[in-house]
Amino acid sequence: MTREQAEAIYALGKEAVVFVMLQMAARLVGQVKDGPRASTPSAMVPTYNKKSKRKCRNNRGAKPGHAGKRRENPPKITRQQDHAPLERCPDCGEPLGPPNPQRRFRLIEDIVETEPEVVRHSIARTWCAHCHKWVEPPVADAMPKAKLGHRVVALTAWLHYGLGVTISQLLAVLNHHLHFQLTPGGAMDAWQRLAQVLLPWYEHIGGQVKQAGVLHADETGWRVNGRSVWLWCFTTKRATYYMIHQSRGSPALSQFFTTAFDGVLVTDFWSAYNAVACTDRQVCISHLLRELVAVDEHNTSSGWCQFSKKLKRLVRDGLRLKRRDDISLETQTRRAKRITDRLTELVEWESEDKDVRRVVKRLRKHREAFFAFLDYKDVPPDNNHAEREIRPAVIMRKNSLCNQSEQGADVQAILMSIYRTVNLRGIDPLEAIVSALREYVRTGSLPPLPGK
Repeated sequence: MTREQAEAIYALGKEAVVFVMLQMAARLVGQVKDGPRASTPSAMVPTYNKKSKRKCRNNRGAKPGHAGKRRENPPKITRQQDHAPLERCPDCGEPLGPPNPQRRFRLIEDIVETEPEVVRHSIARTWCAHCHKWVEPPVADAMPKAKLGHRVVALTAWLHYGLGVTISQLLAVLNHHLHFQLTPGGAMDAWQRLAQVLLPWYEHIGGQVKQAGVLHADETGWRVNGRSVWLWCFTTKRATYYMIHQSRGSPALSQFFTTAFDGVLVTDFWSAYNAVACTDRQVCISHLLRELVAVDEHNTSSGWCQFSKKLKRLVRDGLRLKRRDDISLETQTRRAKRITDRLTELVEWESEDKDVRRVVKRLRKHREAFFAFLDYKDVPPDNNHAEREIRPAVIMRKNSLCNQSEQGADVQAILMSIYRTVNLRGIDPLEAIVSALREYVRTGSLPPLPGK
């Protein structure tokens, strides 16, 4: 509204001004109800504009008649304690007779207060006439010139980089329960040395994910010394590789994919992945379905409803065909081609609706990557695995506020990759890293990464 228009309305009198203000207020309320666009990322939607999740249809817990589960008895009893019988009833005070000869046993598991173990190593030094220096046997329980043992270093690093525990919470557990005095600087120094030793494992993980047949990728925002950067996640069923880079585009992908990727890359619709040279590509169908449902809530035009119905039916037919394992390969190939032909028809869809044009543009851009999961047995139709693997990093970002230096970012990527990979392989992280550090101190070389 221009100033001249406002003055003209004011000249009409009080009723005209009130009417125009009410109309503008109603229009603003309608915009608030409409909410953000369906293409807006969830992290950019204010909390007060997000809708509550619908109630779970099924009741929580086991179904009626299901056998209950109890905590299994521990394999070892560490201490026996006998309790004398009562002389009087605790309720009425009546004297009691002799106890029942059949004793009642009860097992209680607890964590007792522990004290740190301090070991004084007596080391014999010997003069080498050939090297002209004193030599001594290596102490395998800690790194050279370090006062912290391997177990406390591996435990604290696992709590921080593997589970997302903040440094202040970690130190509170060490200082109060374990009676182990440790400072934030001492912990960071130990983790930096640990990351330097385990760097070959990190590089090995990167090489493994590049050689995988199916690779999932995702990215999220990160902060290093107050600057906005990006944390990239490249993961398979057996390994996860994190990389912190300043770019969210092709420079970061060029740093990771130094050669063409000989496999299927599963991602979301982020356009930077289009530059990756790979055998095939699969985009996340779940992202598309969620967007269609979100647009349905505020766009009820006939053009959109017709297009959305056809696209949903096409996607669900493709997902249904993926689950069919009782048909021949020839039948599956014929039905997959029919689905691809239906997608070609939707790509050529013409409409005046802006949401239809936007989705058609996306279909046209990624038409070869929508139903790649029908051509490969091990390729899923979604990118849920990468989202699950990047979620621990998102939780750490909220709790620990990311990194304060470039060196801290490198340590974050290395140790987080190792602990998540060990977790995917079902290996005890403490035993694996402690035994590797012992061998590294004794031999000077790191053993292979456990698991295949």
